[in-house]
Amino acid sequence: MELAQVRLLVTDFAACYRFYADVLGLKPQSGASEGPYEKFSPHTGSAGIALQDRAMMAEILDELGESACGHRSLVVLRVDDLDAYVAEIIGRGATLLRGPAPMTDRMRVAHLKDPEGNLVELQEWLLLRG
Repeated sequence: MELAQVRLLVTDFAACYRFYADVLGLKPQSGASEGPYEKFSPHTGSAGIALQDRAMMAEILDELGESACGHRSLVVLRVDDLDAYVAEIIGRGATLLRGPAPMTDRMRVAHLKDPEGNLVELQEWLLLRG
């Protein structure tokens, strides 16, 4: 397992994008300054910080109302075999919110919460960047 990123779920995407890119000087991966998603890389290390529109994540998780808008962060862990890992953690008491399911043409994901309600995303990358 590898820490892929810490993702911040934000309401004002453009302002947060400017903060991480212009103020902190992190390098944006795609230049999607209006969202709904962007990953920023530090000068060294492999894990990064990503921004995602909070309403988009609420829609992905099929959550409605105040609780969906309250999520502020998401820990993202990359695993080699999502189905096997999900079966393993369900056997240890985990309850999935969603998945395993495709997120994009490049990855499959599953979502769950820790005991404090923090979101965790498990990713299996299907295609890697060249």
